[in-house]
Amino acid sequence: MSDNQFEININPDWIKKYLSRILLVIVAIILVFSSVKTVGPEEEGVVIQLGEYNRTVMPGLNFIIPFAETMYKIPVQRQLKQEFGFRTSSAGTRSDYVKSGYGDESMMLTGDLNLTDVEWVVQYRIVNSYNYLFRVRNAEKTLNDMSEAAMRKIVGDRTVNEVLTVGRQEIASSVEVLLQEMCDEYENGIRIDQVVLQDVNPPEPVKPSFNAVNEAQQERETLINQAEADYNRVIPRARGEAEETIQLAEAYALNRVNGARGEAERFNSIFEAYVLAPEVTKQRLYLETLEKVLPKIGNKIITDEQGSNVLPLLNLNKAGTNPAP
Repeated sequence: MSDNQFEININPDWIKKYLSRILLVIVAIILVFSSVKTVGPEEEGVVIQLGEYNRTVMPGLNFIIPFAETMYKIPVQRQLKQEFGFRTSSAGTRSDYVKSGYGDESMMLTGDLNLTDVEWVVQYRIVNSYNYLFRVRNAEKTLNDMSEAAMRKIVGDRTVNEVLTVGRQEIASSVEVLLQEMCDEYENGIRIDQVVLQDVNPPEPVKPSFNAVNEAQQERETLINQAEADYNRVIPRARGEAEETIQLAEAYALNRVNGARGEAERFNSIFEAYVLAPEVTKQRLYLETLEKVLPKIGNKIITDEQGSNVLPLLNLNKAGTNPAP
């Protein structure tokens, strides 16, 4: 034999002896990995034995019979969701969405025979893993069909304006109630947490017309609000001014009436005094009149009826009485 050649002698008995052990080890490893199952903290394990339900196991390490039992892990503590009219392509701080290809499930007919594009999300939980697996075939697909049917029914009972504007929250609440009733009826083990209308738009070909109508409605609302503001500013002020004028007129009328009554009572009292003493009353009235008139006269010159000479009089202005202008 040359230096570059080696002769290997393989003993057949050695191969048989160790190959069987290696195969046994491999089979044991396969059996161990097949029989040990880990159930996550948010999950529940449903064990099927020979095609029939056997038991439900809790989170942690669990053992099943290899090749005879199968375990399905059900996320009973996790909130799940289904999206309609779009799909989330990547979730994060700014999620990306894909809308193309999902128009068939989002395009709906409203009660006034208009089309609208409704995108929504159904958030739900699995509360009964047994019912989820065995009561309904393919519970996820069934829930998807029920959600779409419920949304089409509720939207079909509303006008397009309600769907696009004020009725969105009511529609979401109605769909949530109806969908939960359907889940209870089918006993699919699902509880509906929330239905959220993600976006509601008119179809793309008629979107400009809808936008023009919405702008006109918003302009109308703006004008109505401005008119109501002007009304609330002008009308109360006019009412206040009118009330003030009425009160001033009533006060003036009351003052004049009371003044007239006072004058009448004064005249009656003077007349009564005149009846009792005519001369004295006339003299008193004469003097009272002079008392009122004389202060309004400037320089005063008093002469005797019988005399012809001018008499010097006391300068009344210096006495503190100012002449009338």
